[in-house]
Amino acid sequence: MVFLKWGAVEVQGAGAGRKVYWTHPPQEKTVRCGTVQGAQDYMKAAIARRRNHRYEPLTGAIALQRRSAGAELKQALATILIVDIVGSTAKAAKLGDARWTKVMGHYYAAVRKELKSSRGKEVVTTGDGVLATFKAPMAGINCAAAIQKAVRTLGLEIRVGLHAGEYTMSGGEMVGLAFHICTRVAAKARAGEVLVSSAVKDLMKAQSQIRFADHGNHQLKGVPERWRLYRVEG
Repeated sequence: MVFLKWGAVEVQGAGAGRKVYWTHPPQEKTVRCGTVQGAQDYMKAAIARRRNHRYEPLTGAIALQRRSAGAELKQALATILIVDIVGSTAKAAKLGDARWTKVMGHYYAAVRKELKSSRGKEVVTTGDGVLATFKAPMAGINCAAAIQKAVRTLGLEIRVGLHAGEYTMSGGEMVGLAFHICTRVAAKARAGEVLVSSAVKDLMKAQSQIRFADHGNHQLKGVPERWRLYRVEG
């Protein structure tokens, strides 16, 4: 099992006195790998997918940096999309590091191509997935369908979740409960499904060309209240 944390950090000082801080609460994910070798293979593939990143061992825990009282906060509304590969650990183990890294390179290229076509903004890669934002829910739904079609040629199945809500811009980073809700919506989707929250569906009432199927009322882990989800059917 691999427990991942990722997010923006700030490094202060150098040498033995150097300290590393999270600039915002990090995102977290637990990946079941079955064996130690599986965990090592997952970590190697995850690192290989990150472009222009530098990796180094840390000698201690990373503390959360306290934001100064004068830090500027800006709120915005967006449709949030999360794409996640289904069964990625098993596929990585089956293909091996070299082939899996090549497949993932094609995967990210396909996702980013569709994001650009739909005017989506990539926020962060999350393990084997991508989190992006859109100004309108229709653009997010269309992008999800295009990504599904594109990655099938790579032999990959994905699940997609969409949610609409407010987020906060702080120090160039996007934070907010809306991102966590979207993560939980995506986790409820099965392979090949695109699930949306009731917030997205409500914004789509005037879009008659999109059909939704009721996916039930769900308790999303760590999220207050229950949420009704819908499956996009066309």
